[in-house]
Amino acid sequence: MPQPPRRRGRPKAGPPEMGGGAGLRGNILDQAELAFAAQGYAGTGLREIAQRAGVDQALLRYYFGSKQDLFDAVFTRRGGVLSHRRIALLEACLAQGPTVETLVEAYLQPQWDMKHSGPNGQAFLQLQARIHAEPEAHALELRREVYDPSLKRYIAALSACLPDLPRSVLATRMAFLVGAYLFILNDLGRLSDLIEDGGARTDDSHTLRALVSFLSAGLRAPVN
Repeated sequence: MPQPPRRRGRPKAGPPEMGGGAGLRGNILDQAELAFAAQGYAGTGLREIAQRAGVDQALLRYYFGSKQDLFDAVFTRRGGVLSHRRIALLEACLAQGPTVETLVEAYLQPQWDMKHSGPNGQAFLQLQARIHAEPEAHALELRREVYDPSLKRYIAALSACLPDLPRSVLATRMAFLVGAYLFILNDLGRLSDLIEDGGARTDDSHTLRALVSFLSAGLRAPVN
Protein backbone atom coordinates (compact mmCIF):
# COMPACT_ATOMS: atom_id res chain seq x y z
CA MET A 1 0.00 0.00 0.00
CA PRO A 2 1.44 3.44 -0.87
CA GLN A 3 2.64 5.41 2.09
CA PRO A 4 0.61 8.56 2.79
CA PRO A 5 2.49 11.83 3.29
CA ARG A 6 3.50 12.82 6.79
CA ARG A 7 1.49 15.65 8.35
CA ARG A 8 3.24 18.95 8.96
CA GLY A 9 0.81 20.79 11.20
CA ARG A 10 -2.62 22.12 10.40
CA PRO A 11 -3.32 22.73 6.71
CA LYS A 12 -3.48 26.36 5.71
CA ALA A 13 -6.27 27.84 3.62
CA GLY A 14 -4.02 28.19 0.59
CA PRO A 15 -4.86 27.32 -3.03
CA PRO A 16 -7.47 24.69 -2.30
CA GLU A 17 -7.98 21.10 -3.27
CA MET A 18 -11.58 20.39 -4.11
CA GLY A 19 -13.57 17.45 -2.89
CA GLY A 20 -15.26 14.79 -4.92
CA GLY A 21 -12.86 12.08 -3.77
CA ALA A 22 -9.31 13.04 -4.79
CA GLY A 23 -7.90 9.64 -3.88
CA LEU A 24 -7.89 8.08 -0.44
CA ARG A 25 -7.24 11.33 1.40
CA GLY A 26 -10.04 13.09 -0.47
CA ASN A 27 -12.45 10.26 0.34
CA ILE A 28 -11.65 10.51 4.04
CA LEU A 29 -12.23 14.27 3.95
CA ASP A 30 -15.52 13.82 2.09
CA GLN A 31 -16.82 11.27 4.57
CA ALA A 32 -15.63 13.29 7.57
CA GLU A 33 -17.37 16.36 6.15
CA LEU A 34 -20.68 14.52 5.90
CA ALA A 35 -20.34 13.13 9.43
CA PHE A 36 -19.32 16.40 11.08
CA ALA A 37 -22.13 18.25 9.31
CA ALA A 38 -24.76 15.74 10.40
CA GLN A 39 -23.66 15.20 14.00
CA GLY A 40 -21.33 18.03 14.93
CA TYR A 41 -17.78 17.79 16.18
CA ALA A 42 -18.58 16.31 19.58
CA GLY A 43 -21.01 13.77 18.18
CA THR A 44 -18.63 12.35 15.57
CA GLY A 45 -15.89 9.81 16.29
CA LEU A 46 -12.88 8.77 14.25
CA ARG A 47 -14.12 5.18 14.21
CA GLU A 48 -17.32 6.18 12.43
CA ILE A 49 -15.42 8.28 9.88
CA ALA A 50 -13.02 5.40 9.23
CA GLN A 51 -15.98 3.07 8.66
CA ARG A 52 -17.62 5.55 6.30
CA ALA A 53 -14.37 5.90 4.33
CA GLY A 54 -13.69 2.17 4.33
CA VAL A 55 -10.26 2.50 5.92
CA ASP A 56 -8.60 1.38 9.12
CA GLN A 57 -8.79 3.90 11.93
CA ALA A 58 -4.99 3.74 12.30
CA LEU A 59 -4.59 4.87 8.69
CA LEU A 60 -6.97 7.74 9.28
CA ARG A 61 -4.86 8.83 12.25
CA TYR A 62 -1.71 8.44 10.17
CA TYR A 63 -3.03 10.86 7.57
CA PHE A 64 -4.57 13.42 9.90
CA GLY A 65 -3.56 12.73 13.50
CA SER A 66 -6.24 13.82 15.94
CA LYS A 67 -9.93 14.40 15.37
CA GLN A 68 -9.31 18.13 15.72
CA ASP A 69 -6.68 18.01 12.96
CA LEU A 70 -9.11 16.16 10.72
CA PHE A 71 -11.89 18.66 11.41
CA ASP A 72 -9.52 21.53 10.62
CA ALA A 73 -8.52 19.89 7.34
CA VAL A 74 -12.18 19.45 6.40
CA PHE A 75 -13.01 23.07 7.15
CA THR A 76 -9.95 24.66 5.54
CA ARG A 77 -10.34 22.60 2.37
CA ARG A 78 -13.72 23.84 1.22
CA GLY A 79 -13.47 27.12 3.13
CA GLY A 80 -10.32 27.81 1.11
CA VAL A 81 -12.27 27.16 -2.09
CA LEU A 82 -14.81 29.80 -1.07
CA SER A 83 -12.21 32.37 -0.10
CA HIS A 84 -10.17 31.97 -3.27
CA ARG A 85 -13.21 32.20 -5.52
CA ARG A 86 -14.38 35.30 -3.65
CA ILE A 87 -11.01 36.92 -4.26
CA ALA A 88 -11.13 36.03 -7.95
CA LEU A 89 -14.62 37.52 -8.30
CA LEU A 90 -13.55 40.60 -6.34
CA GLU A 91 -10.63 41.19 -8.69
CA ALA A 92 -13.00 40.91 -11.66
CA CYS A 93 -15.32 43.47 -10.03
CA LEU A 94 -12.45 45.86 -9.37
CA ALA A 95 -11.29 45.58 -12.98
CA GLN A 96 -14.75 46.52 -14.28
CA GLY A 97 -15.53 49.25 -11.75
CA PRO A 98 -17.39 47.88 -8.71
CA THR A 99 -20.72 48.89 -7.24
CA VAL A 100 -22.06 47.91 -3.85
CA GLU A 101 -24.41 45.43 -5.55
CA THR A 102 -21.72 43.75 -7.64
CA LEU A 103 -19.47 43.42 -4.59
CA VAL A 104 -22.23 41.89 -2.48
CA GLU A 105 -23.17 39.46 -5.24
CA ALA A 106 -19.53 38.48 -5.77
CA TYR A 107 -19.19 37.75 -2.06
CA LEU A 108 -22.37 35.65 -1.90
CA GLN A 109 -22.19 33.78 -5.21
CA PRO A 110 -19.48 31.22 -4.36
CA GLN A 111 -21.39 29.94 -1.34
CA TRP A 112 -24.65 29.96 -3.29
CA ASP A 113 -23.01 27.80 -5.96
CA MET A 114 -21.53 25.47 -3.36
CA LYS A 115 -25.01 24.77 -2.03
CA HIS A 116 -25.83 23.20 -5.40
CA SER A 117 -22.51 21.41 -5.95
CA GLY A 118 -23.67 18.11 -4.43
CA PRO A 119 -24.13 16.46 -1.03
CA ASN A 120 -20.74 17.56 0.27
CA GLY A 121 -21.30 21.17 -0.75
CA GLN A 122 -24.57 21.14 1.17
CA ALA A 123 -22.86 19.41 4.09
CA PHE A 124 -20.24 22.14 4.26
CA LEU A 125 -22.97 24.77 4.59
CA GLN A 126 -24.33 22.87 7.60
CA LEU A 127 -20.82 22.50 9.03
CA GLN A 128 -20.13 26.19 8.50
CA ALA A 129 -23.36 27.16 10.27
CA ARG A 130 -22.32 24.98 13.20
CA ILE A 131 -18.88 26.52 13.50
CA HIS A 132 -20.22 30.08 13.17
CA ALA A 133 -22.49 29.39 16.12
CA GLU A 134 -19.61 27.97 18.18
CA PRO A 135 -17.88 30.52 20.45
CA GLU A 136 -15.00 28.22 21.36
CA ALA A 137 -11.62 29.90 20.80
CA HIS A 138 -10.28 27.36 18.33
CA ALA A 139 -13.36 27.66 16.11
CA LEU A 140 -13.01 31.42 16.10
CA GLU A 141 -9.35 31.22 15.13
CA LEU A 142 -10.15 28.74 12.37
CA ARG A 143 -12.77 31.09 10.89
CA ARG A 144 -10.33 33.99 11.06
CA GLU A 145 -7.65 32.01 9.27
CA VAL A 146 -9.90 30.85 6.46
CA TYR A 147 -12.19 33.83 5.87
CA ASP A 148 -10.59 37.04 7.10
CA PRO A 149 -8.15 37.61 4.20
CA SER A 150 -10.96 37.73 1.62
CA LEU A 151 -13.46 39.43 3.95
CA LYS A 152 -11.09 42.29 4.71
CA ARG A 153 -10.49 42.86 1.01
CA TYR A 154 -14.24 43.15 0.44
CA ILE A 155 -14.52 45.63 3.32
CA ALA A 156 -11.77 47.72 1.73
CA ALA A 157 -13.54 47.64 -1.65
CA LEU A 158 -16.85 48.63 -0.08
CA SER A 159 -15.12 51.44 1.78
CA ALA A 160 -13.94 52.84 -1.56
CA CYS A 161 -17.50 52.65 -2.91
CA LEU A 162 -18.98 54.23 0.24
CA PRO A 163 -16.36 56.76 1.35
CA ASP A 164 -18.77 58.64 3.62
CA LEU A 165 -19.19 55.62 5.91
CA PRO A 166 -16.56 54.80 8.53
CA ARG A 167 -14.74 51.56 7.85
CA SER A 168 -15.69 50.31 11.31
CA VAL A 169 -19.37 50.71 10.38
CA LEU A 170 -18.89 48.79 7.13
CA ALA A 171 -17.05 46.01 8.98
CA THR A 172 -19.96 45.69 11.41
CA ARG A 173 -22.46 45.62 8.57
CA MET A 174 -20.48 42.93 6.78
CA ALA A 175 -20.83 40.83 9.93
CA PHE A 176 -24.60 41.40 9.68
CA LEU A 177 -24.42 40.37 6.01
CA VAL A 178 -22.67 37.09 6.87
CA GLY A 179 -25.31 36.25 9.47
CA ALA A 180 -28.16 36.99 7.07
CA TYR A 181 -26.90 34.91 4.17
CA LEU A 182 -25.95 31.95 6.38
CA PHE A 183 -29.48 31.84 7.76
CA ILE A 184 -31.10 32.13 4.33
CA LEU A 185 -28.84 29.53 2.71
CA ASN A 186 -29.52 27.00 5.45
CA ASP A 187 -33.27 27.61 5.71
CA LEU A 188 -34.66 28.56 2.30
CA GLY A 189 -37.81 26.58 3.05
CA ARG A 190 -38.63 29.01 5.85
CA LEU A 191 -39.34 31.71 3.27
CA SER A 192 -42.22 29.69 1.85
CA ASP A 193 -43.70 29.39 5.32
CA LEU A 194 -43.66 33.16 5.79
CA ILE A 195 -44.94 34.21 2.36
CA GLU A 196 -48.72 33.95 2.25
CA ASP A 197 -48.98 34.76 -1.46
CA GLY A 198 -48.74 31.40 -3.16
CA GLY A 199 -47.58 33.05 -6.37
CA ALA A 200 -44.57 34.71 -4.76
CA ARG A 201 -41.22 33.45 -6.00
CA THR A 202 -38.91 31.71 -3.55
CA ASP A 203 -36.54 29.97 -5.99
CA ASP A 204 -32.83 30.27 -5.29
CA SER A 205 -31.93 32.70 -8.08
CA HIS A 206 -34.73 35.10 -7.18
CA THR A 207 -33.86 34.84 -3.48
CA LEU A 208 -30.22 35.64 -4.20
CA ARG A 209 -31.15 38.76 -6.18
CA ALA A 210 -33.52 39.88 -3.43
CA LEU A 211 -30.87 39.27 -0.79
CA VAL A 212 -28.26 41.25 -2.76
CA SER A 213 -30.71 44.17 -3.05
CA PHE A 214 -31.61 44.05 0.66
CA LEU A 215 -28.05 43.76 1.92
CA SER A 216 -26.77 46.47 -0.43
CA ALA A 217 -29.38 48.87 0.95
CA GLY A 218 -28.29 47.98 4.47
CA LEU A 219 -24.65 48.66 3.66
CA ARG A 220 -25.59 52.07 2.25
CA ALA A 221 -27.82 53.10 5.17
CA PRO A 222 -26.83 56.39 6.84
CA VAL A 223 -25.19 56.25 10.24
CA ASN A 224 -27.57 57.32 13.03
